[in-house]
Amino acid sequence: MLVKQVAEYMRHEASKVIVGQEETWTQLVVALLSGGHVLLEGVPGTAKTLMAKTLAHLVQAEFKRVQFTPDLMPSDVMGTSVYEMQTSQFRLRKGPIFTQILLGDEINRAPAKTQAALLEAMEEQQVTIDGETMPLPQPFFVIATQNPMEYEGTYPLPEAQLDRFLFKVLVGYSPPEVEFEVLRRYNQGFNARNLSNVNLQQTVTPETIMRCRDEIGRLRVEDGVINYINAIAQESRRSPDLVLGGSPRASIALLLTAKTYAAMQGREYVVPDDVKFLARPVYRHRIILKPEAEIEGLTPDTAMTRILGRIEVPR
Repeated sequence: MLVKQVAEYMRHEASKVIVGQEETWTQLVVALLSGGHVLLEGVPGTAKTLMAKTLAHLVQAEFKRVQFTPDLMPSDVMGTSVYEMQTSQFRLRKGPIFTQILLGDEINRAPAKTQAALLEAMEEQQVTIDGETMPLPQPFFVIATQNPMEYEGTYPLPEAQLDRFLFKVLVGYSPPEVEFEVLRRYNQGFNARNLSNVNLQQTVTPETIMRCRDEIGRLRVEDGVINYINAIAQESRRSPDLVLGGSPRASIALLLTAKTYAAMQGREYVVPDDVKFLARPVYRHRIILKPEAEIEGLTPDTAMTRILGRIEVPR
C-alpha cells in the first residue's frame, strides 16, 4: 500500500533528525495524511518547530512559520490589498497562510479576531479578501503550538474553535537516554536550522499525499468498529467526570484517523486497537472536565482511559 510506504519512509528519514518523540511524529503523519490540523502543546525546546520543518522538508511542501503575538492582525496572516501608485490599481499581497504547511507558533498569543480568521481558513480551505475568494494550496496543513505553562498575556482558544483541530498532541520531555542522544548529535555538529546538511532523501511530493488520501478513503470499516467509535462518544457524554463530552465531529475524526492509521500499518481494514490508539489525541481538547474531577487530579487523558475501560471492545 502506498500509505504504508510513505509512512515508513517518513519515519525512517525523520529518525535522522528527530530523536525520540515517535508517538508524536506518528500522530503528525496521521493528521497530515487524514487532511486535518494539529495543535501541539509542549514547553519550549521540545522539538515542535523541528518536527514541523522536517515534515515539510520530507514531503517537499512549501513551509512558512508565523510567530503569533498580541498585536498580530488577520491581514498579517491572510494578506491584504495594496494600492500601487504606479498602476493606480490595488494588488493582492498574499499572507503567509498561502502555503502548504503552516506553523503557527504560540497561537494562544494572538487576539481572538486573528485566531478566528485562521481557523476559518483551516475549515474552509480558502481565504476571502475584499470579496475575492481564493483557494489555499493543497495539501494545506496547519500545525499550531501553544505553551501549557505560561498563560499571562494569552488568549485561550474557545472550545468551539479547539474542535476545529483534528488532534491535540502533547509533547513532553524526553527520557534521559534520548536527551543524551540529542546532546551527542549536537556535539557532533547537527544543526537544526539547516536540514539540507542531514542528507534526507526526498521521494514524497504533495501529490503523493493527495494520492494517499484517496487510498485511505477506500478502506473498509466493519459495523462493529463503527459501533465502538459511536459508543465512545455516547459514553463520554454520560461520563460523571465530564461537563462536555465528544461531539459528532469527534466521532468522524476518530473514524477517519483510525482508517489512516490502519493504512499506515499496511491493512485494508480497521481494528479496535487503531481506535484506542487515537482516542486520546482526538478527544483531549474536545471534552471538559468537571471541577471536582480536576480537584481529584484527573486529566482529559485519564478521563478518556476511564471511558475506554467501561466500553466492551468488539471482537
